[in-house]
Amino acid sequence: MKHVIVIGGGIAGMQCASELLRQGVAVTIIEKEQDLGGKIRNWHKLFPTFTPADEVLTAVRHKLKISSNLKVRTGCQATSITAKKVTLSTGEELKCDAAVIATGFTLFDAKIKEEYGYGIYDNVITSADLEQMFNEGNVRLAQGGTPRRVAILHCVGSRDEKVCQRHCSKVCCVTGVKQAIELKQLFPKADIFNFYMDIRMFGPGYEEMYREAQTAYNVHFVRGRISEVSPTFDNRLQIKAEDTLTGRPLKMGVDMLVLLIGMKANAHNTLLSKECQLQMQSSGFMQPKDSFLGNVTSNVGGVFYAGAVTAPKNVGESINEGTAAAHSVIEWLEKR
Repeated sequence: MKHVIVIGGGIAGMQCASELLRQGVAVTIIEKEQDLGGKIRNWHKLFPTFTPADEVLTAVRHKLKISSNLKVRTGCQATSITAKKVTLSTGEELKCDAAVIATGFTLFDAKIKEEYGYGIYDNVITSADLEQMFNEGNVRLAQGGTPRRVAILHCVGSRDEKVCQRHCSKVCCVTGVKQAIELKQLFPKADIFNFYMDIRMFGPGYEEMYREAQTAYNVHFVRGRISEVSPTFDNRLQIKAEDTLTGRPLKMGVDMLVLLIGMKANAHNTLLSKECQLQMQSSGFMQPKDSFLGNVTSNVGGVFYAGAVTAPKNVGESINEGTAAAHSVIEWLEKR
């Protein structure tokens, strides 16, 4: 029986593994965390349908049925990857017939953007923090009470030359709209402002959700960047920005500032590029062999990609790439 190692136990890696198992291939999943599921474990609802993230994760887990052909190794990383062997951070070497890299992405560290005060001022949080609050059913200010005015800032760690993050993270805009609607559902009387560079609603149902946020929930959208954040004597936050549509400066007091943090390439990708001769893009994401005909194939024979290891992707795209990678692996194995 052929054996494939899937590096990364997030949504793309699990989908890939389940499809390989269905095709009669033995699979070992390598996951650096202590549990499978990746970042979707920490998400509340998924855009644009507001489907609970746990429902999607449970469905993918269910397909990854317990099988004698499946092994899961958690709490370790792959340090060297070839089509024939994967070396773990423990020093152990695992033989295989192909490998799939589905290690995903890293969330941008908002503390790098010091001007926004994350980790310094109360009630400056990230979009990931807000998702956790939604999951816990406890969206509250640090001093207690509920927010009356919330600012959501797009593109924190995306399209930013200053922090060497030139790429668009693709899902931030729609996440900001989704979270604005969820906040309005919790706090109907609150004012919610989205500060954006450009609104990029590329997917099915995204534009409709954006319009619904304005017409049904009265979410405000301001085209402009926040330049500075400072605390006020009454435990609020003062933000300074420019409305680039009118060309006027803007100063506003808010109770909470949400930073929409982008997708950053894993630092581990540099090691994979150097040690495994895998090509890497200038963004730090891994480079597929061909963007059209080989988007899940690497430049090294027998090594494949799935999910956001090659570029920012949403959950649906990551699941689809997991399936596509499995089929490409099967095709590769059949030729051997």
